[in-house]
This record gives sequence, C-alpha cells and structure tokens, in this order.
Amino acid sequence: MYHLRQETTQDWWDVEALLDLCFAPGREALSSYRLRDGVAPIGDLCLIAHDADQILAAAIRFWPVRIGSADAVLLGPIAVHPTRQGEGLGGLLIGEGLSRARALGWQRVLLVGDAPYYARFGFEKLPRVTMPPPTNPDRVLGAALSNGAWDGVFGAVRQSD
Repeated sequence: MYHLRQETTQDWWDVEALLDLCFAPGREALSSYRLRDGVAPIGDLCLIAHDADQILAAAIRFWPVRIGSADAVLLGPIAVHPTRQGEGLGGLLIGEGLSRARALGWQRVLLVGDAPYYARFGFEKLPRVTMPPPTNPDRVLGAALSNGAWDGVFGAVRQSD
C-alpha cells in the first residue's frame, strides 16, 4: 500500500537522495538538467509515494519548458527505490502526473527516455524537437494531452521564460 502526495519543500533532500541512489553519479551533468537550472519545478505535478512506514519509495518531477512559441512540460526525473522496482510505482506516478497536468491545462509533455516503455502512456518520438546536446534524438519523446497538441510544434527545447 502506497500513499501518493504532492512533494513539499521538506521532501526536497529525501527526493534528491533517492535520485542519487537511482541514477549514476554525475546525473546533473545531463543536458536535461540545463533546462532545469534556476527554474522551479511545477509543484502541483511533483509527486512522491511513501509506503505504510512512511519510507520514500518513488518520486517524479515536472518542469516548464518552451519549444518555439509553445509551452510544454518536461517530465523527469522519475525514480523508484531499487527495493520497490517492478511494483508499478513508476507507472502510477506517470499516470497521475499526466492526469494532473491535463487537469491544469497543460497541452503537451516531453521527456527523454525509452520509447518502448513510455509508449504505453501515449509518448511517441518527436523527430522535429531537439534537446540540448548530447541527447540521443531517438529518445526525445512527447505525449499530447489534448488533440493535436504537438501539431506545428518543432525546434529546440529551451528553458521556460
């Protein structure tokens, strides 16, 4: 049994410790982090899952970005504690995050990840959208939260204004 709730400022360091545990050293050197530098995450979309003992089991964050003149949400990072992987927590957080983003009026979500995994959430390759180098273009994926949300959206992803 997991309790899902919005991340608070008091959770920040616990989430950072989970991210350090789940990702390789130097995770902040990834190009996606340049889009996050100095930009606040979208608090209403940042979620954590605790188990019955109040131990942090998983976390997801979302960030505002721009592509051309279009606003988008950058999903990530998402992390599930190694002892909790395979229990569906990642899918739960992604589904809930996308649902909340849609309810808040966001039109499109972007991420860098494995297409076979994220396809089940509606993500597809975005051949006309580029992340800062050295991102593999085959891993740049997007999901439309409304019909036609990605129509006419192309170019480099940059920090939100």
